[in-house]
Amino acid sequence: MNAKPLIRKSATAARRVLSDPRWRAVRLRDARADGRFVYAVRTTGVYAHPSSAARLPRPENVEFFESAATARAAGYRPSRHVAGDRSSTRRGHLQLVTQACRLLDRPDTSLSLSTLARQAQLSPGHFHRIFKSVTGMTPRDYAMAQRASRLRRILPDSKTVTAAMYDAGFNSSSRLYASSDQALGMSPARFRAGGADTEIRFAVGECSLGSILVARSGRGLCAILLGDDPDALARDLQDQFPRAQLLGADHQFERLVATVVGFVEAPRLGLDLPLDLRGSAFQQRVWRALQRIPPGRTVSYTDIARRIGAPQAARAVAGACASNKLAVAIPCHRVVRTDGALSGYRWGVQRKRELLRREADSV
Repeated sequence: MNAKPLIRKSATAARRVLSDPRWRAVRLRDARADGRFVYAVRTTGVYAHPSSAARLPRPENVEFFESAATARAAGYRPSRHVAGDRSSTRRGHLQLVTQACRLLDRPDTSLSLSTLARQAQLSPGHFHRIFKSVTGMTPRDYAMAQRASRLRRILPDSKTVTAAMYDAGFNSSSRLYASSDQALGMSPARFRAGGADTEIRFAVGECSLGSILVARSGRGLCAILLGDDPDALARDLQDQFPRAQLLGADHQFERLVATVVGFVEAPRLGLDLPLDLRGSAFQQRVWRALQRIPPGRTVSYTDIARRIGAPQAARAVAGACASNKLAVAIPCHRVVRTDGALSGYRWGVQRKRELLRREADSV
């Protein structure tokens, strides 16, 4: 058998790999290239990340793929180093994102994606993907959420809306008003006035889970609160809108309250009513994900974090659940710990257990 054609083919394959810029990243074990591609070795049938600590293969045996998924589709299996590589890579990514978040948390700083990526020594596209995988938000959305959070904190005690705008990190009134409706649920001036001139109709009643407060703004249901003390529920609503015009229930509103109570008693019936959701971009992503959990099913905080594209943000997901003011309508009672145990619930673990029991019995 003439071996020359095989030798020529091998030499051609080697030259092709040696001339590929990805080979240099593999040779240098460059962690900055992780996430951009993986390389596979024909002779061993495995693939690895560019930063892998595995022994460097012969270039003629190397094949490049855009992702681990495409490598697996081609028949390759992960290298034994991949799991360790992933753990190390995740730690590195978390450190980079933490540093970026500290910069974005500063109200006097406005950083572009290119600047953040350059400081992380990554390409803008790669940094953007890493940041979103860790936080569940783009750098831009994270910065906007932080500004909105500062605005909510600063506005009530600020002398003017303009002063609060700059103190919160908004550098123009157009950006402020573009985000105020979602973040505040009203104009900045009205929020600063404690919700003055905002009409919120509410009623407090009783259901099998105790006292229930139902409140509706002009945009939809803004609160469904459960508890043992009706007065405490009313104070909770008052604290949210200290200067809003709180109106008692009329006949039409009593029908809406009955609908909500019926939904609490039988969550599987669904609640086809508009909701007035007020929170950060991240919180709203979590709440939308919660609404997609079918009745009778439970998921973990980690599951929700994965569903919104932020697998490392389980604690932030738990925080968003705790901030939910629409009991059952935003079904945070369907989120449990990874081991299936019931964790904290804004309205008490016993109510959470009872809601889950009702849903399970009706499946």
